[in-house]
Amino acid sequence: MIKTGVIGVGNMGRNHARVYSELSDLVAVCDSDPARAKEVADRLGCDAYSDVDEFLDRSGVEALTVATPTIHHKVPVIKALELGMDVLIEKPISDTVENAQEIISAADRSGRTLSVGMIERHNPIVKFTKEIVENGTIGDVINISTKRVSSYPARITDVGVVTDIAVHDIDAVRYLSGSEVVSVYALGGSVRTRSLIDHATILLELERGMQGSLEVSWLTPMKLREISITGTDGIADMDYMDQEVKVSKAEFGRIDYDNLWRIPINYGINRMRISPEEPLRKEIADFLGAIVEGRAPLVTGLDGLKNLEIAKAAERSIVTGSKITLE
Repeated sequence: MIKTGVIGVGNMGRNHARVYSELSDLVAVCDSDPARAKEVADRLGCDAYSDVDEFLDRSGVEALTVATPTIHHKVPVIKALELGMDVLIEKPISDTVENAQEIISAADRSGRTLSVGMIERHNPIVKFTKEIVENGTIGDVINISTKRVSSYPARITDVGVVTDIAVHDIDAVRYLSGSEVVSVYALGGSVRTRSLIDHATILLELERGMQGSLEVSWLTPMKLREISITGTDGIADMDYMDQEVKVSKAEFGRIDYDNLWRIPINYGINRMRISPEEPLRKEIADFLGAIVEGRAPLVTGLDGLKNLEIAKAAERSIVTGSKITLE
């Protein structure tokens, strides 16, 4: 079995450690808080470290997750890659595009597997929805709109809502549409966090004329994770948390040749719920499988870079008030 470890066992990292203990040989965890590292290590039966360099040099880890605050991703990820380890980085890939590019260059030089933890890509309902899109159930995709809102997470102090959570929906729009983003326009601001953007509306122009509209916020008392895909023949509404898709379609009768539009004679709604599975478990299983099978993971380092580039373009658009064209 692959010897695995986790750097950063806070809110998300401890869950990575738990899943690694079930799917691999978890040998060590590392956290700047020695007590937290020991608590997780004792519970899962592995070694605890509080120094990253010591962890990387002595633990015997072959593959690991880096789940530190975003601003601290680059250094441990690059060192791990240079030491011949495979790395899964919790989203986003890094705090700046330049740092993300350095990480990808290090992965290319090392030849090791690099994946980014875009967990929604591994949500079974996303795969199910992509199949609905690809088999033409709702026709050609015109627009994908998303809503990802919740109250402010006190654990986040280094990046704003766009870099922290809009990357999930940016990734979902790219994946579900099968298209890349060509331009970004965004509005947003800071209401409660002052120094960090805590709400935004992001408009994406995609290839082949498709559009995306993303709403993200840390200002709401409730938690919503939703996507609506509008096609030429119907609409697919997806709920990440309920793992349900609702497909709404119209049956059309005669064609009104004078006005050149189809007249619907009946509307139908089909609700589809799939068996719940833990997305994180599927994410880590995919990462470990990519290592063993010598294939690319579902979410590559390049995916992480593209998602971050779009998020940073949205942040620039909020500041400048202008549309940002991507190369």
